[in-house]
Amino acid sequence: MISIIIPAHNEYDNLRPLLFELAPATTLDGVEVIVSLSSCSTDDSENIEVGEHIRFWRSSGTGRAIQMNEAADLAKGNILVFLHADVTPPKSFLSDIENTLKAGYDAGFFSYRFDNENVFLKINASFTAKDGIFTGGGDQCLFIRKSVFEKLEGFDKHQIVMEDFEFFERMKKNNVRYKIIKNDLVVSARKYQNNSYMRVNLSNLLLVILFKLGYPANKLKTLHNRLIRSPYQSGS
Repeated sequence: MISIIIPAHNEYDNLRPLLFELAPATTLDGVEVIVSLSSCSTDDSENIEVGEHIRFWRSSGTGRAIQMNEAADLAKGNILVFLHADVTPPKSFLSDIENTLKAGYDAGFFSYRFDNENVFLKINASFTAKDGIFTGGGDQCLFIRKSVFEKLEGFDKHQIVMEDFEFFERMKKNNVRYKIIKNDLVVSARKYQNNSYMRVNLSNLLLVILFKLGYPANKLKTLHNRLIRSPYQSGS
């Protein structure tokens, strides 16, 4: 069984179309969707009506690591798929995952493109089809056998911003076999629309370097909030 886990905080506008996109898959045996809302979400997300196999969970805390870990504990599936609310998967999403695991891999990611034709964003996206410094970022949609996820003890709840990169580092240290599937997800470019292209890229590079150098998680979060303007700061 596949459990698709979507961490969300005030993501109604993105969640609604995504859940309707996923709803047909949940009518099949062996697919469930769990939307894990942050404890301080204030929109009407949990009242979206899309099907009985899509569940909403109000997390005990904030931060994607906590939200995803709690949803993973609830999940019935032996395959976990962590999908951001502003990311749309390709049509062959589930079969791509199943075929990758049948081929002997224990985990994987997807390449992606942005919902914007900007040439610089196309350059950014091109790097997601191969291993590199940004591999393992949440927009790439991690999928993993639940037994392996539990062996690695899930996401580090103390990592508020870099939980995905920290988890990927543990995957590599534990020799988890993974594959990057070259079948693009579509990722929202809203971060770039609320900031400049250069600002986001330089900020991301700085954050990743500081993380790899062992910079404290709470200071990374503070720095992230200073460098990158969130869509929620403008009230959207």
